Amino acid sequence: MLKALFCVVRRDLLLAFRRRSDVLTTLFFFVIVATLFPLGVGAEPSLLRSMAPGILWVGALLASMLALGRLFALDYADGTLEQMLLSAEPLTVIVIGKVIAHWLVSGVPLVLLAPLLAVQFDLPAESIGVLFLSLLIGTPVLSLIGAIGAALTLGVRGGGVLVSLLVLPLYIPVLIFGAGAVGAEASGVGASAHLLLLGGALAGAAALAPWATAAALRISLE
Repeated sequence: MLKALFCVVRRDLLLAFRRRSDVLTTLFFFVIVATLFPLGVGAEPSLLRSMAPGILWVGALLASMLALGRLFALDYADGTLEQMLLSAEPLTVIVIGKVIAHWLVSGVPLVLLAPLLAVQFDLPAESIGVLFLSLLIGTPVLSLIGAIGAALTLGVRGGGVLVSLLVLPLYIPVLIFGAGAVGAEASGVGASAHLLLLGGALAGAAALAPWATAAALRISLE
């Protein structure tokens, strides 16, 4: 199973490398969203520091959603997904491989870029460190939950809007804990409680989301 998992991750990473414009679109969207807010609200440092956790987390969340449409759609269009369902390997392993590749392509660049964007909000170094850590824990949760929505809306007309309606309510706890961790660190309360809750969300999503996604894929392809 590990060999199949590695093959799926490697294949999706190679395909993403060949479609670099899709990856860059996600990053540019995050940069633009995070940059427009300081230009719109002014250069007041205290106001920017108070808004930064929410803005950066919402920007990362929305940018992550942009890549959800490509998670299964291309394989569905060329028939590869049906062959994956017919293969001897468990579908959950294939799903886990595709989610890992999705996170490496869309989540990791956001995690690495966020500390640079946080500088324009005048966040202290400790808060930037918590922001990095919260996104490192939270973005895999976004990919795992998003995979369920992408699988449920596979082949549905207007699936991009529908997946947003399905997934966004489930993203709310991750957004609250992630942005709350940065805000708590900035206010001196400490971010450990929020980070632990994020870790719990990641553990729960990792345990349940692959099976839910595999079931949704079987339903969509029937």
